[in-house]
Amino acid sequence: MRITSYPLGPLDTNCYVLDHAGQALAVDPGGDPAEVLDFLRAEKLTLAHILITHLHFDHIFGCAELARGTGAPILAPKADAALMDTELGRGGVYGFPVVEPFASSPAPLGLARFLDLECRCLATPGHTPGSITYYFPQANAAFVGDLIFYRSVGRTDFPGGSTSQLKNSVQENIFTLPGETVLYPGHGLETTVADEMTHNPFFLHDMF
Repeated sequence: MRITSYPLGPLDTNCYVLDHAGQALAVDPGGDPAEVLDFLRAEKLTLAHILITHLHFDHIFGCAELARGTGAPILAPKADAALMDTELGRGGVYGFPVVEPFASSPAPLGLARFLDLECRCLATPGHTPGSITYYFPQANAAFVGDLIFYRSVGRTDFPGGSTSQLKNSVQENIFTLPGETVLYPGHGLETTVADEMTHNPFFLHDMF
């Protein structure tokens, strides 16, 4: 599975395009998806699904346009649905634009298959109530949204956030993955499970 990253939107949200055998997925299109659409056309890829890790506005700005341009269905965390009734979901807060409305279906939890590869859709609440990590064991890759970053963690001070839930999600669902698993976060640099277990300051001395 090839993974290509595009920082999109006003907060440089990492949109990941995963492709395998002519099919592709997009994770968190957080801005104008023109680059993604150009890539799909150039590589002759069919976008099968758009996966959303959580329903904060900066991760979904490009959903409507990308779905319109490809016909791909959007799968979003069911437990985050209420966020779309707030500015954190629909945008318009802090001077950011409003998210164009889009239709979605609930993302699966548990075992699923995308691109004919096994995907473990892990409930990892904390940053939001419904945050999902999409883990592809065959590719040693986990798409974690804003749960954990290189040497940091996601904010928990927004409505629906929970510090204790985030800590449990990381320790029970991320730090139990193989150490070589690459973590692809919503912002910033990729990292690995082993690296964060060893160096992430939020877990070294129980700082929560």
